[in-house]
Amino acid sequence: GIRDLRNHPNSISSCTAVDISTDMMKYSNEIADEELGDGGFGGIRDRFHYVHADMRKFDESSSELKHDSCSYYDSAWILLGSMAHLTTNTDVISCFQSAYKLIRPGGTMVLELPHPRETFTMVECTRNGWEVPLEDEDGNEYGELKIIWGDDDDKFDPIRQVRDFTVAMDLEIHDEGDGSMNSSSSSSDLQSVKEVVPMRLFTFQEIDALSRIAGFEVAGLYGALSDEIDVNSEDMAFRLVCVLRRN
Repeated sequence: GIRDLRNHPNSISSCTAVDISTDMMKYSNEIADEELGDGGFGGIRDRFHYVHADMRKFDESSSELKHDSCSYYDSAWILLGSMAHLTTNTDVISCFQSAYKLIRPGGTMVLELPHPRETFTMVECTRNGWEVPLEDEDGNEYGELKIIWGDDDDKFDPIRQVRDFTVAMDLEIHDEGDGSMNSSSSSSDLQSVKEVVPMRLFTFQEIDALSRIAGFEVAGLYGALSDEIDVNSEDMAFRLVCVLRRN
């Protein structure tokens, strides 16, 4: 949303983000300040808003969710598999119904989820890893954050379709002098974190049924965040992207 506002300021009147984590809100607002400039002067920054709320149920009567003359939103997006944190049908329906009340008739809700192939691949858990370089204010790299998503021993409940994903993060800081890495530093007490995150794996049939209960219909189905990728493409499709239209 932040980059969309920056790159297409004449096409987007406002953008509102919802998050239950106050730390994430603080971090994202700092990015918005850097990318969009200072707020309070009627510029692009004033069009981006962050609301502290639970995605399972957010109050459509909140003044924070309705800015200026905007009573309804044209579109809502749940990206990066975030909907997988809604592990029960009750949570999903509540989320959809909350969004329904804020989206204008004919508006859309876009869901980005893991491709259903992963749901039916129960032999191995998807394991991803990446590294994020850390830089100081002068742009000098002083370490890196290693992130591992998924572990070979992660359990899958086939009845609930919930997999317990292991998420591990390790912070490594450059040793002064030789430039090598170590995982201990006097500047930080927390160097390694590991948690288990329950996440639900969805099929398209479930999304179709649950969205109908909340008043949506499926308007499009893609294999990535591109209308050129067919969801059934074995070579190109790696996500399940559902475009729901509000009735």
